[in-house]
Amino acid sequence: MIPRKIFFTKGVGVHKHYLQSFELALRNAGIEKANIVNVSSIFPPNAEVISKEQGVKYVKPGAITFCVIARNSTNEPNRLIAASIGAAIPADKGTYGYLSEHHPNGETEDKAGDYAEDLAATMLASTLGLEFDPDKAWDERKQEFMMSGKIVKTRNITQSAQGNKYGLWTSVVAVAVLVTDQMIADYAAMQEAAQANSENLVKEDAPKDSALKNSIKKPFSLARSVFGRKKEQQPKPA
Repeated sequence: MIPRKIFFTKGVGVHKHYLQSFELALRNAGIEKANIVNVSSIFPPNAEVISKEQGVKYVKPGAITFCVIARNSTNEPNRLIAASIGAAIPADKGTYGYLSEHHPNGETEDKAGDYAEDLAATMLASTLGLEFDPDKAWDERKQEFMMSGKIVKTRNITQSAQGNKYGLWTSVVAVAVLVTDQMIADYAAMQEAAQANSENLVKEDAPKDSALKNSIKKPFSLARSVFGRKKEQQPKPA
């Protein structure tokens, strides 16, 4: 079972209970209705990256949904937390890429995102046999990776937040959701069922509409008939 599509999402939640804050973060990310199974960090060969708006349509309530997820939580006021997923996609779509998870404390969103992206790209570069200097800044190595022609794209999705000032639990998540053939087939079946149901409702309403039109026409027809007879009964002027 190799996923055919993938989408990225993120969220933040705040609540007095730790678990509820995590659930609210998933809700903010749009995937709270899924039964999430955390998997390791491989970007599937030939997988298509789609938008969150497209992706959440495939997530059915209660469905087992495979995700690479980074999460972080704190109840320390003003504590800076982040969760980030980095992705490195090879130029050869038939080759697998990498997804990385990073969940730091005290890092800004940009710093956490760069680290996660760097981590994924470094893992892919080593797999592809690219030579690089790990001590160079990420921006320099990113340019070298792109110039090699073997890595086509790197990216990250990152959610950061400061701990609630009143000490409530604050949770952040960053997620790469893997969309399987089964999820795609289930969504297609659901769309077909909705279309069939809509067509049946139209058919059922058609006789009602016809009857309503006839009921409206009858009083007008009767009025015209009565008015016509009255005109015929009027005496002609001498």
